[in-house]
Amino acid sequence: MYINIDGININYIDEGEGETVLLLHGWGGSIQTMMPIHNILIDKFRVVTLDLPGFGKSDKPKLPWDSYDYGLCIYKFIKKLNLKDLILFGHSHGGRISIVLASKYDLVKKLILINSAGIIPKRPLKYYIKVYSFKLIKKVYLLLPGKNKEEKLQRLYKKFGSQDYRDSEGIMRQTMVKVINDNLSNLLPLIKVPTLLIWGENDEDTPVYMGEIMEKLIPDSGLVVLKGAGHYSYIDGYERFRRIVNVFLKDESGE
Repeated sequence: MYINIDGININYIDEGEGETVLLLHGWGGSIQTMMPIHNILIDKFRVVTLDLPGFGKSDKPKLPWDSYDYGLCIYKFIKKLNLKDLILFGHSHGGRISIVLASKYDLVKKLILINSAGIIPKRPLKYYIKVYSFKLIKKVYLLLPGKNKEEKLQRLYKKFGSQDYRDSEGIMRQTMVKVINDNLSNLLPLIKVPTLLIWGENDEDTPVYMGEIMEKLIPDSGLVVLKGAGHYSYIDGYERFRRIVNVFLKDESGE
């Protein structure tokens, strides 16, 4: 199904009955990457899962977005579908959006953040060497004479950028730069609903220390670290993830 929000067509599925759950996927993901969670919940809840703008079958934003722009768009999506008292799941980039929604709007009754983004990472020295080396090379390169500079510049981006950056183009590349620089830590104390934080102990994209920071800053929260799991902890530690979520949502499922 599609719904139009401010000229952007958003692809979503809406299945099941009961309390309403909304699933927000991570950067580069889609409805399909959230199906393991969708399938855990579908027998007991109404589950709404969508392709975020710029991913899956949904339209791209018309301009580069930050986390707050995504939050506003999904807020309008929620209001247009008349969804209330949400149980909100956010993985990685979807966690950023969930933090905005849970802190700024009175929509959410329970929050589950999975390997969530939203905190500016601690960078190793080699990261800064790489970044400043790239900036220097780019500045020197633009001063040199020659043709086809844009094409060659794209090769530099592909060489120096992260995998997500290399996989993104145009508006989505600019959007990625904006969202990864959003520090949402000031919003965390504003989240007043029960919050479950689930992390993979081997996550290299959003390391466990980020979950520990969120646990300290979100008043009613608890952190569970899944041993041996990575950034997609809900897949790597599926059975334990399923049990933890079922316990957290037991009162909501009518059991």
